Amino acid sequence: MASSPQPEAESGAVLSAEDITKTYRMGEVDVQALRGVSLSLHPGELIVLLGASGSGKSTLLNIMGGLDVPTSGRVRYRQTELTGADERQLTSYRRDHVGFVFQFYNLIPSLTARENVELVTEIASQPMAPEEALEIVGLGARVDHFPAQMSGGEQQRVAIARAIAKRPEILLCDEPTGALDFKTGVLVLEVLERINRELGTTTALITHNAPVAEMAKRVVTLADGRIVSDDANPAVKRAAEVRW
Repeated sequence: MASSPQPEAESGAVLSAEDITKTYRMGEVDVQALRGVSLSLHPGELIVLLGASGSGKSTLLNIMGGLDVPTSGRVRYRQTELTGADERQLTSYRRDHVGFVFQFYNLIPSLTARENVELVTEIASQPMAPEEALEIVGLGARVDHFPAQMSGGEQQRVAIARAIAKRPEILLCDEPTGALDFKTGVLVLEVLERINRELGTTTALITHNAPVAEMAKRVVTLADGRIVSDDANPAVKRAAEVRW
């Protein structure tokens, strides 16, 4: 087992968190979601964050993605300090640099696949065409279909197309296969693998499903708000080979 990462003064990291804590007030009780976590994401890597429910992995990804702020510690995107950024600055960071994929697809039912992706391309500075993004995720023939006309896996792929259409440098995925069966989940993992490989998008993927880690170059395990291991994967499998 490797030791937990050292605080990140590391040059070349795309995104780094240093000694992050997060405490939530629940009535009369303080709940510590993160307890001094340090983690860096490097250009073009695909990492998997493993851990049981409540281990802190989603809280960590939300903080690194600018959706939440730490109680203490530092977050940096390249050389830009995000700690203490106001909401306008965090919105700009999320809009320009980070794509998000969640367990639930959050598509607008009254919009087609193309129109759901256009919601992002209309506000991005250098987006790809919605049709191009949908082609990358294997839905080039479904651009005019509505979510109700698609399977769960197809809806998730539309959500991924929406996330990558703004050409983010970082893609943060929180249980992207959590609502899918095995066969459909593997198709989604293959899409994420392709995006990482062909677009060079730095990708972090949260899962509680340990076999998914076999497709990662690096596996980070959390428990009780701490990183307990951070290891290179010596035998990376293709997504199509993953079984659970």
